[in-house]
Amino acid sequence: MNPLQEIFDAITAEGFSARVVALIDNYINDILYGKTSFPRFNLSEHAGLCSAGAPLIGASIVACYARASLEASSNVTSGEGSRPSNYWSSERRGLTGLDYPESRQKSAIANWEIDELQEQLIEQWARAANLWENDSEKILVEAFGPKIAEGAEAKVYYRSGDTCVVKERASIYSTTQKALEAIVLHNCLFPETTMRVIGFTRDSDHIFRIVLTQPYISCKRLASKEEIDELAFSKGFHDNWNGEGVNYISERIALEDMHPANVFIDDVTCKPICIDCIVKFVNSY
Repeated sequence: MNPLQEIFDAITAEGFSARVVALIDNYINDILYGKTSFPRFNLSEHAGLCSAGAPLIGASIVACYARASLEASSNVTSGEGSRPSNYWSSERRGLTGLDYPESRQKSAIANWEIDELQEQLIEQWARAANLWENDSEKILVEAFGPKIAEGAEAKVYYRSGDTCVVKERASIYSTTQKALEAIVLHNCLFPETTMRVIGFTRDSDHIFRIVLTQPYISCKRLASKEEIDELAFSKGFHDNWNGEGVNYISERIALEDMHPANVFIDDVTCKPICIDCIVKFVNSY
């Protein structure tokens, strides 16, 4: 049997029991040691996956399971959609996402449904795997220093003199799986600012967040549009807005939000460096 399918069947049967967590850990190790590959990623992207760390790989496995379970229950592919007014609670849905009312089983799956189940199951797995923190902000302040920035996407913690910052990263993507993929693709394209996932949490507003580390980069100045163009072009992208925007595209990957707040000149190398951007596959699924 395909080992990924074996994990999916085990989750359906047992939830995140100790045996299932061990199965996931074994599959993670096979990926990290090059014994197997993860679906969707090519060779260079696989390196970005491994550099993101075991917690991201495990969460990606669980996210794939969540999507597969929904698609199996509805026998359709995903699509956009708004939350119905008579939406039932996640408690009614249960662990596997397979016990939907009959009236929903033949309907298209909206991205918010996929996202919600992926968050729910990743949290359950992370708790079972000791990768979940209930009071992460207090822990991060004590371990990594004060919060130095907070935006729509991330809370950033840093202690002066440390080599890394820590971020609590919220998803701005349509599903949690795509948010995890974005970290992999960032690492593939920008290894000098590799993101390494260390855990998961929910903040005081109950927003699901991925906790990760990233090298601290001293900013000499913000990058110009021409320097950002040069960085994107050197990695095989072309401007997606007739040279007037901050979005770039290649045959496989799209880069968005490549503005100076996310790309600046490194004080050491004097070269443009990308700290964060929106990155995703061109062909969705």
